[in-house]
Amino acid sequence: MDVLVPIDGSECSFRALDFGIEFARRFEASLHVVHVSDSETDATAEILERARKRLREEGVADEPEVSTDVDLSFRPANQVGKDILELVAERGYDHVVMGHHGAGAVERMMLGSAAHTVVEEESVPVTIVP
Repeated sequence: MDVLVPIDGSECSFRALDFGIEFARRFEASLHVVHVSDSETDATAEILERARKRLREEGVADEPEVSTDVDLSFRPANQVGKDILELVAERGYDHVVMGHHGAGAVERMMLGSAAHTVVEEESVPVTIVP
């Protein structure tokens, strides 16, 4: 089993990473961590380093990666969700573990939600961590 954990630097995405580590351990699955961004910045490097540190602490061999999408200008969270679904389709992930910010209806309408986009697709089992 291959488990994908997308991270965005938020606390809920790192709670999802912790859950994903335990989930992968319990089901003897491979864990894969990705950060979707429009460009690699210092913030990206910090997010990846924080993920690397957490993975090392837990003895997980995965190397977090960045998936770059330069088209994150309109409803960026929805596009991130679509990028995650593309990774699932291309790489054959069996499960996705994602954090969710708990955005309200207005914020979802204006900005979208990556987690909502992935869940709505119903192409892969998803665990949402608040």
